[in-house]
Amino acid sequence: MNPTVARLTVRGLLGRRRGVLLLVVPALLLVISAIAAGSDGDKHDLTVKILGQLSLGTLVPILGLVVGTGAIATEIDDGSIVYLLAKPLPRWKIITTKLLVAIGTTWAIAGIPTFVAGLILYGTKDDLALGFTVGTLVAGAAYSALFLLLGVVTRHAVVAGLAYALIWESLIGNFVQGARTLSVQQWGLSVARAVAGDGVLTADVALGAAVPLLVVVIVAATVLASVKLGGLTLASEE
Repeated sequence: MNPTVARLTVRGLLGRRRGVLLLVVPALLLVISAIAAGSDGDKHDLTVKILGQLSLGTLVPILGLVVGTGAIATEIDDGSIVYLLAKPLPRWKIITTKLLVAIGTTWAIAGIPTFVAGLILYGTKDDLALGFTVGTLVAGAAYSALFLLLGVVTRHAVVAGLAYALIWESLIGNFVQGARTLSVQQWGLSVARAVAGDGVLTADVALGAAVPLLVVVIVAATVLASVKLGGLTLASEE
């Protein structure tokens, strides 16, 4: 990790209006959890629904999109990336540094509220809060890598990211069984089930498929983003 790149990335992610936006959804999750905790009904089902749909299904992809694309897309759009590329830094180091910052930010803003919401709703029973937290962390890492790649390869990264999260995962994934195999959300849910136990959670993707797919997405997105960033350098030098 390069400290200068990391510092600039953190400043860009948490400064101005983006920092406020990043706190809105986690705050909403905690408020809804606090209200729901006082309601009647099956606490287990309520916790699974809130953490599964609102946290893992909504909070994590939104934060991954905002953070992943914001880590580099803004610099590419306004041209300030040229100043960074002019430094004698390997392109892969720039990408990995920005990715680590994006993952860390996503973990802090999504993982911690998810765990707290789980404790509010269901306590420590069945490791449900812990399971969803771990699922949130692995899904957050994959979303960050995927959306960072989109921020490098297209100027419409936010639109492309929303299309994936809303159309593929939320719409197609809910109606087409096979599509869930290629859903980051389902991979995270599979990991959450492994932590909490099969009798506590159910998932459509086996852990043996989810973990390799998570690793492949993170590694492949990092490599492709590094290669693409190297191409941007060549273009600017020409």
